[in-house]
Amino acid sequence: MSTHQLIPVEGGVPVRAWVDGVLFEDGARLQVERTARLPFIHDHIAVMPDVHFGRGATVGSVIPTVGAIVPAAVGVDIGCGMAAVRTSLRAEHLPDDLRKVRSEIESVVPVGRGDHERPSASHKGRPEAPELAVDAWANLNDRYRAILRDHPRASHPRPDVQVGTLGGGNHFIEVCIDEAGAVWVMLHSGSRGAGNAIGQYFTELAHRRIAEKGVELEDRDLAWLEEGYPAFAAYWQALEWAQDYARVNREVMLAHTLKAIRKAGLPRFTVDEAAVNCHHNYVARERHYGLDVFLTRKGAVRAGLGDLGIIPGSMGAKSFIVRGKGCAESFQSCSHGAGRAMSRGDATRKFTLADHRAATEGVECRKDKDVIDETPGAYKDIDAVMAAQSELVDVVHTLKQVVCVKG
Repeated sequence: MSTHQLIPVEGGVPVRAWVDGVLFEDGARLQVERTARLPFIHDHIAVMPDVHFGRGATVGSVIPTVGAIVPAAVGVDIGCGMAAVRTSLRAEHLPDDLRKVRSEIESVVPVGRGDHERPSASHKGRPEAPELAVDAWANLNDRYRAILRDHPRASHPRPDVQVGTLGGGNHFIEVCIDEAGAVWVMLHSGSRGAGNAIGQYFTELAHRRIAEKGVELEDRDLAWLEEGYPAFAAYWQALEWAQDYARVNREVMLAHTLKAIRKAGLPRFTVDEAAVNCHHNYVARERHYGLDVFLTRKGAVRAGLGDLGIIPGSMGAKSFIVRGKGCAESFQSCSHGAGRAMSRGDATRKFTLADHRAATEGVECRKDKDVIDETPGAYKDIDAVMAAQSELVDVVHTLKQVVCVKG
C-alpha cells in the first residue's frame, strides 16, 4: 500500500508527498505548489519527508523538467552529498577518549572558511595543498578554464585549494559505529566556493532571461534557462563540472580522514573497496513516465532499484546506509537527511548550550554556541522520516556517530 499523499495543485501538476507523520510546513507547501505551476514540469513533483523551505525550490523536492532548468532550484551547493566507507576497525578498538581522533581529522581537513594554501612566500608556515588534492585539481582544471572562457564572472578565486575541504553550515565528518560494531567514516560536503559562484552567476542569468521574455513569476527565483538558449548549454557544462568537483572533493576528504585516523594511534585497519558516494543536490538526465527529463533533486538522493545511498540524521542521532526500491512515483528518490524542523535563527534562539551538550552527550564534537543552529533539536526526528519513506528504501546499516567534526 502506498504511503504518500497526492496533493492537487490548481493550475499546475500534482504533488506526491511522503510526509506521513512528519512536518510539512505551510511555507514549504506553498513553495512546492508554486514550482508545480511552472509550464515545463513533467507529470508531478515528488516531496520527500525531510521537506523544508529553501531558496528557489523546497529542500526535499524532486523536480522533473522538460527543456528547461531552474538554477536557483538546484542552488549554490551544486553536487552536495555524502560519502561513507566501512573499516575493519571494531567499536572496541576505539579509545574511550576520542579527542585525539577528532583533532587529527581537523588537522588534515580544513573546515569552515579554511582551505589549503598555494605554495608562496606569503603563506610561509601555513599548510600547502596535499598531493592528493593537487592531483585531483589537475584533472578538473582544464574543464573549469573552458567554462570561464565565455563566462568569467562564474569564477571563484580559490577552487584549487578548496579541493579536500569541508566548508561550514551542516557539512560534517563523522566516525560512526554500525549495528554490528563496525567502524565507519562518513562525511557531507559539496562543491565549495566554485559551485557557489556558478550557482549565483547562472541564477542571475536566468533572472535576466525571464525579464527579457516578460514572464511574470510567483517567485523570481523560479526563473529558468530553456534548452536552446546559449546560457543553457553553458550552465549544463558548469553543472556537470561542479558535480564532479563535489564528488572528488568528498573522495579526497575521505582519504585524508582515513589517514588522520591511522595517525591517531588506532590499530591497523583496512577499508571496504565499495565506498558509497552520492549527490543529494544535483541535476541528472533521466527517463521517467515516458519522457527524457532533467531531474533536479533538491535535497534528495537517487534510490533506483538496488542503488546504495546515505541518509544522515542530526549530529546527535542515527544515520542510515540504504538501498533503493526504485519507486516510480518518487522518481526513484528518497530523502537526503532528517531535514530541518526550524530555521537556524529559531534554533539559536530556542536552544541553550546546556541543551546542545545534553543532546550530543557521548559524541566527541564541538559544544560551543556557534554550532547551536546545528543542534539535534533543530532537525526532524530521523526515525519518523525513515518510517515515512519505507516504500522508497530498505535500511542496510544503521550508524551512530561517536566523533563529529563540524565546519
